[in-house]
Amino acid sequence: MQNVIFTFNVVAPVFLLIFLGYGLKIRGFINQNFILISSKIVFNVTVPALVFVELSTTDFRVTFDLKPIIFAYIGLLIFFALSWILAIFLTHEGRDQASFIQGSVRSNYAIVGFALLSNTFGDQVLGKAAILLAFIMPLFNVLAVIALTVPVKKEKQFSYKKTIIEIITNPLILATFVAIPFSYFQISIPQFLMKTIDYLATLTLPLALLGIGGSLNFKTIKKDSKLALFATLIKIVIVPASLTYVAALLGYRGEELAVLFMLFATPTAIVSFIMAEAMGCNSELAGNIIVTTTLGSIFTLSLGIFIMRSMGLF
Repeated sequence: MQNVIFTFNVVAPVFLLIFLGYGLKIRGFINQNFILISSKIVFNVTVPALVFVELSTTDFRVTFDLKPIIFAYIGLLIFFALSWILAIFLTHEGRDQASFIQGSVRSNYAIVGFALLSNTFGDQVLGKAAILLAFIMPLFNVLAVIALTVPVKKEKQFSYKKTIIEIITNPLILATFVAIPFSYFQISIPQFLMKTIDYLATLTLPLALLGIGGSLNFKTIKKDSKLALFATLIKIVIVPASLTYVAALLGYRGEELAVLFMLFATPTAIVSFIMAEAMGCNSELAGNIIVTTTLGSIFTLSLGIFIMRSMGLF
């Protein structure tokens, strides 16, 4: 019973905020414009502030570990390839294949993952989570561009230069590069400045979770249901179950295992819908995958946390 209560206390606050966001949209307290603006603020300001706070106050020399980063890369690349192969068998439409592949792999780790990790271990774990995020974000961006261009035969429109610039200028990447010297050399930041950045960082999770809830759209969920179902099974069942199991066999425990689990198990990122729409792919399917993975992850994340807690893995 103790593990059930623990799991509930970890998961419930996150998804209650998501459903509150949905309820606020239904009641008319927030609209699409609010969701768009708040998403931009979260991506460009508050998440970078959170990453900077966590990294700059963490001893990089002690916290940095290349092994889980390599493990995450290998695991995600394997399932990216497997999702691509499965997409070819499920549909002949390139637009559908593109959204399916991206939705099966790309996680909302920076928002849902960070919130769950904070609820599980406290804010001290977010330093490790931020380091992994800094290395995973470029991989997610590159894989998304590949997934959304090749299946719909837009290779000629693909700009390596533009993609590299977008990755380098990504606010999360910039925040990481700025924070690392402070972390590595243990440089102290003036209190008034750190407090200001910390205020911005604390906005991240509630604002982002409300935005996720406001973005949910249940009206089109029946369309492309087969593809959305397969993508959901891959994203929140097969990927986290298999990769977390392998990570446990390799000896990962505690915070390290939890960080990897949250990376693999969190629902599909909302940005996948934005990118699918911008690049002429099936944005409706992308939106459906976000809805189904978000709803389904309430149960899969709870089950995963409960099982690992019961087994003493974290």
